[in-house]
Amino acid sequence: MSNADIRGRFVWHELMTTDTDAAAAFYSKVVPWKTQDSGMPSYTLWMAGKTQVGGLTGLPADGDSSTPPHWIVYVATPDVDEAVATAERLGGKVLKGATDIPNMGRYAVLTDPQGATFAVYTPPGAPPEGAKSADAANGGPGEFGWHELATTDQDAALSFYTELFGWEKGAAHDMGSMGTYQLIQHDGVDVGGIFTLQAAATPPNWLSYVRVADCTKATNAAKAGGGRILNGPMEVPGGSWITQIMDPQGGAFAVMEAPKAAMSKPAAKKAGGKARATAKADAPAAAPESEETVATSEAPGRARAAAKKAPGKAAAKKAPKKAAAKAGGRQAVGKAKSGTGKKTAKKAVKKAVKKAAGKRPAKSTSAKRGKSAAKKAVKKAAKRPAKKAKRR
Repeated sequence: MSNADIRGRFVWHELMTTDTDAAAAFYSKVVPWKTQDSGMPSYTLWMAGKTQVGGLTGLPADGDSSTPPHWIVYVATPDVDEAVATAERLGGKVLKGATDIPNMGRYAVLTDPQGATFAVYTPPGAPPEGAKSADAANGGPGEFGWHELATTDQDAALSFYTELFGWEKGAAHDMGSMGTYQLIQHDGVDVGGIFTLQAAATPPNWLSYVRVADCTKATNAAKAGGGRILNGPMEVPGGSWITQIMDPQGGAFAVMEAPKAAMSKPAAKKAGGKARATAKADAPAAAPESEETVATSEAPGRARAAAKKAPGKAAAKKAPKKAAAKAGGRQAVGKAKSGTGKKTAKKAVKKAVKKAAGKRPAKSTSAKRGKSAAKKAVKKAAKRPAKKAKRR
């Protein structure tokens, strides 16, 4: 990839703080990072697995003592000097002029016209390891996935950055009394948002979001480590969960948990099981089941038991015919025994059924005996017609 292709990409994140050891211990408990020596004096690398995602350094001893700990986002440009000149022309200011880092490229630190600090960076060749445009849809735990600008003039800030980095204006979301949340895109992909500050005392600033597997777990770890929760955990449009945090030294950052649909299958399955367990525990008691509901449920044994106690409409329709057949059996016995034959016996049964249908249910056990006897008589009569004819 040439330097001409990297314009506008978020490629580095740097924490400048008053206590680097304490910061290293804190962040390693909240997000999936480890620290690694950079080979440069007083500079430590943040590592997400094998990927370099940022740096850690102390605030300059000769700098402004009122400068609080803070994160700086680095945006790539093919020519730092040209970017600095363009930023100044557009109303930005230079905090640190274009400077070379031995074997690492060239950078400069600027503020936009509203006062938010950021840096521009040109790598010596290909972008550094892990340097890719951060967005909400790509990347793994520990990598940066979103960038948010809080400013005093949303339209002016958008105009400044789109001209400087070639960013595109994305969708705008109405936040009610908080105004509009304007998405920004790089190569057609959403990479961040811009909104208007509500608190006049808060200076314009960039806030970067680190991907985590569990937003609640990261939030609790931040609390336990002495951090302050500024906002969250809360769900945002799209299904992500976020928490905005201030570390013990005063540096602000945020964590984000991707929607379940964006997780790997094992992670989504685990999360789904957890959600089902929670839903089961919170579910209200089930309403009493009707006979029809029980009969069509997925518990066949329970349905059959209920059906025996309450036959239902279908069983009620069958009852008169069944009773009539039982009653008719008693009348058929006599005809069958008298030698009228099988055909005559069948007619007698049908006639008896029609006569008894809907009039009298078979309540006594004699009906059962009658039906059984009728069957035996029919079979016996079918064998005797010829013999009886001879005797007569």
